[in-house]
Amino acid sequence: MQYREGETTEGGLSAMSQDSAAVPDAARKLAARRRREIVAVLLFSGGPIFESSIPLSVFGIDRQDAGVPRYRLLVCAGEDVPLRTTGGLELSAPYGLEAIARAGTVVVPAWRSITQAPPPAALDALRRAHEEGARIVGLCTGAFVLAAAGLLDGRPATTHWMYAPTLAKRYPSVHVDPRELFVDDGDVLTSAGTAAGIDLCLHIVRTDHGADAANALARRLVVPQRRTAADLGHQRYLDRSLPEEIGADPLAEVVAWALEHLHEQFDVETLAARAYMSRRTFDRRFRSLTGSAPLQWLITQRVLQAQRLLETSDYSVDEVAGRCGFRSPVALRGHFRRQLGASPAAYRAAYRARRPQNGAPEPVLRPERVDRPERGERAALGVGGVDRFAAAAVAGHGQATALATAEAGEIGRPQPDAFAARLPEASLSRGAGRPVLPGQRERPVG
Repeated sequence: MQYREGETTEGGLSAMSQDSAAVPDAARKLAARRRREIVAVLLFSGGPIFESSIPLSVFGIDRQDAGVPRYRLLVCAGEDVPLRTTGGLELSAPYGLEAIARAGTVVVPAWRSITQAPPPAALDALRRAHEEGARIVGLCTGAFVLAAAGLLDGRPATTHWMYAPTLAKRYPSVHVDPRELFVDDGDVLTSAGTAAGIDLCLHIVRTDHGADAANALARRLVVPQRRTAADLGHQRYLDRSLPEEIGADPLAEVVAWALEHLHEQFDVETLAARAYMSRRTFDRRFRSLTGSAPLQWLITQRVLQAQRLLETSDYSVDEVAGRCGFRSPVALRGHFRRQLGASPAAYRAAYRARRPQNGAPEPVLRPERVDRPERGERAALGVGGVDRFAAAAVAGHGQATALATAEAGEIGRPQPDAFAARLPEASLSRGAGRPVLPGQRERPVG
């Protein structure tokens, strides 16, 4: 989680918007007709139902009997079309964009496609709400709507890890950090994919009404009171995928060559030469295409390759360093610890402690276990229903399938041992465990 200390005004608002950056922080107050406890949720056709339901459940149900202060919910249609969601369901929103004028908190739970531009009328409503002091929240791909409205310019933000490179590339003034579960920048907040939206909504309740209210709500929802990215090993998602637009760019061949030759020692100058560009031109072109500096991208890919070798081979750490293109084991250890928070040896030990060895059958987590809290706090995080589906996935399709499903949605993984070391682990699935090569399309948010 990220915060900016000392930049908030009354009610926790910070003073930054594209059109009013010159307004002092102290002058940024909520418009008289807006109230912080009135929450407008902006829905669009094609949005996934899970993300859409998160703010409806958190802010739309009266739980005062459990010690949770009440919010008033306004569900608003972001466009004048039938609102169809996952599974072909059609929703009917009781309000339109005009209702946003009364809200002190506006939530965009998701956007249907990162390749489509949001409706101009909805963007205008968001800008106006922000200018009048409203708190604007984007869950998962909802960050793309906030970015399109200009509300993330010059700010830190996060989104689903698969789409973070695209967000950074399309909106270069946004400081995208896919390692965070959510980012609180005062009056603009964003979350990572799917279940991370629950974490951000709980954080909002905690900010508005204190820890006791947030903890009471967490108990009612059967979710952890507070999670961090470290709980999920979130850092391993950094730069694992690339913007889908790269497949049509001449640099795609250079990127593909680099991914195929990570075992060789080469530098960015080598990549620039293969692209027939100067180093400066290559750096600028690569950053504009991917949202990342080429050197940082290359180091991250080498670390990810080392991670896979540590999981799947018996090579020593020195051998792994050589097979991933690092000039020395010291270089591998430094970069590995910075990106994954553990030494290569500690990572391998923790990974093997949680994985069956020598062909042993995978442990099966029975669905009924999720209903027995006395057996210990499970590492699988999320609402009780999500946990049951995850457990059923383990029982029906194996641990690898369940892990892949959890990673796509950034929810907690079903674990055979709740107290196993919580170091980052790589998915065993093809889609989440390897970089997205040029020409491949990213998967939709799970």
